[in-house]
Amino acid sequence: MEFIFRELQSNEKPPMELLLLADPSKDMIMSYLEKGICYVVVYRNDVIGVALVVKKDLQRVEIVNIAIAENYQQRGIGKKLLLYVIDEIEKENIKEIEIGTGNSSVGQLLLYQKCGFRIVGIDFDFFRNNYSEKIYENGIECRDMIRLKKEIE
Repeated sequence: MEFIFRELQSNEKPPMELLLLADPSKDMIMSYLEKGICYVVVYRNDVIGVALVVKKDLQRVEIVNIAIAENYQQRGIGKKLLLYVIDEIEKENIKEIEIGTGNSSVGQLLLYQKCGFRIVGIDFDFFRNNYSEKIYENGIECRDMIRLKKEIE
């Protein structure tokens, strides 16, 4: 399979259906898109993956959204996308990359740690406080945001 990893161009429409897989709040996604950089994975002219990065200050960024189309999941594409985004961030003289995921997102927690992220904190009741409806994943209510960080050497 030939995948193309690249930055979304300003004249391209963001892949909302993919962004909504990782974050059910369209308002949150729109606020991230206004200030962030969107990366995509393209396969046979279709966008099948997305990652959204927001600069927090001169030396820190946060990956606020990362998703792969459901029919392409469990194939290592998410890991390749995450590693591509990390490589792109490293070119910008950034010192820290932050990422967060729900307490119920077991697969994501494994992936992020395999890519060098370490757990640095928990925002208790983040999802209950910031989303109007309860979120369930893997049979667990997604209540808390697990925060991870990767330091760039």
